[in-house]
Amino acid sequence: MKLTMLGTGNALVTECYNTCFIIDDNGQYFMVDGGGGSAILSQLKKGGFELKDIHHIFVTHKHIDHLLGIIWIVRIICQSMGKGKYEGEAYIYGHDEVLSLIRDLCSKLLSKEKRFIDDRLHLIEVTDGQTLDIINHDFTFFDIGSTKAKQFGFLMDMGGGEKLICCGDEPFSERERKYAEGCKWMLHEAFCLHSQADIFGPYEKNHSTVKDACELAEGLGIKNLLLYHTEDHNITHRKEMYAEEGSKYYSGNLIIPDDLETAEL
Repeated sequence: MKLTMLGTGNALVTECYNTCFIIDDNGQYFMVDGGGGSAILSQLKKGGFELKDIHHIFVTHKHIDHLLGIIWIVRIICQSMGKGKYEGEAYIYGHDEVLSLIRDLCSKLLSKEKRFIDDRLHLIEVTDGQTLDIINHDFTFFDIGSTKAKQFGFLMDMGGGEKLICCGDEPFSERERKYAEGCKWMLHEAFCLHSQADIFGPYEKNHSTVKDACELAEGLGIKNLLLYHTEDHNITHRKEMYAEEGSKYYSGNLIIPDDLETAEL
């Protein structure tokens, strides 16, 4: 099993793509978010993925840097269905607000493609604490308690007692603790270095620093911590800079991926 980061940046990056990724279990794909636009199609191509092979997509929340790429994905999948080039069904998971917005945008922006929605492309509402079997793994979805826009994360049962948690793109809340403790993998946002908090103002935007995320993971007993949703001003040396600060507070395996980088889970 592996995870490919299609994008690693925050909403306003220009040197990398917005945060979204794919979990690949032997050719069965679970995609999370779509970034902010049509560049998602380029990222998928560069990553070696074809939309005809992607059947399960989860959208965490309705911010434009996570949602708008999904409209392009819906368009291409539905066009492929119409041409007989997409086999089977497609499923988009999200909470009620996300799905309502996707449905509304598709009804207003797509013409021929929208006829496949609810027929072969299904919008599946998930609720807080709900568990679904997707790509032969249990995924438990949960409300992260966002103060900005309703947002869900998820806990994936990887098998063999190992779990992966995606905490969304806001600071960790106590309501997530019951899912996070002892996970093998944690995906957590880190807007910037703690040493540069005065430059980037993460707390004003309700985001975390590398130090915050690493201290959290250490306390939760996380074995592997992957940081995303970062600024891109330090993109050339992001790995080294984030690793140097993070290693002061976290003793596990710290991963700071670039766009299109893959991690073995």
